[in-house]
Amino acid sequence: MQFAIPHAPRRVRLAQVPGAVARLVRGVLVALGVMAVLGLGIGWVGRFFVEEQRFAARAEEVAALVARSHVPPASDREDAEGTLDVLYTFADVEHSVSGVRTRADFAAGMGHGSQVMLLVDPEHPGMPREAAHARARASRMGWLPWGMALGALVAAAGFGWEVRRLWRKEVVPLRLGALVWLTPDDGSLPEGKGEAEFPAHYFRQDVKQPVRARCRPQRAPVRNGGKVLAAVVPSEPGWCRVIDEELARQLGWVR
Repeated sequence: MQFAIPHAPRRVRLAQVPGAVARLVRGVLVALGVMAVLGLGIGWVGRFFVEEQRFAARAEEVAALVARSHVPPASDREDAEGTLDVLYTFADVEHSVSGVRTRADFAAGMGHGSQVMLLVDPEHPGMPREAAHARARASRMGWLPWGMALGALVAAAGFGWEVRRLWRKEVVPLRLGALVWLTPDDGSLPEGKGEAEFPAHYFRQDVKQPVRARCRPQRAPVRNGGKVLAAVVPSEPGWCRVIDEELARQLGWVR
């Protein structure tokens, strides 16, 4: 083979690097999957948040009497919920409702005849909520849309980071790196399918430079005796790729 390798910077496209497009497609599919899940989550949270806001806008505060409280054992009450059975009058109609949720420690202090404030939706007067508990829950839920939006931004940023990493790791050595004759530390290239990484070294101004090189064992590397041609970025020892004959042809480096 006769080579005509241009000086750096060389014209190298991501599509010319074996396997790079497949990895990029996998990254796109993962990113789309994450975005789809986040989209469904945001849609659900959005509807839930809107309903909470509508309830808060419609609800009226009503005083009620506690008929009975239900709480977990004292050892399990931290951050737990209890329920109240309540009696109240709304729009001149008496209601008796069981299972009104509230904080367990608050319910534990409510005995028969205690007064509690409820939020009652005029459209659903038989489904009250304990006022303090409902307001605290609504304030926490108010952060959920922001959290989901932040998650979407993190997913988009992760995809952008992966594209940048792929470009720097796969294209930069071929485009800007130095071409050297690389000696595998084990005396031979690894075997197997797919891409493999192995320790190697080259000499630059009579100084031994160790690197972690990548190659495709099933492809024929460009050889010079026991050495193989590789593109390296001296400032990044891990950015080192063995040049095989197929890659050299794809890059147009063969006459």
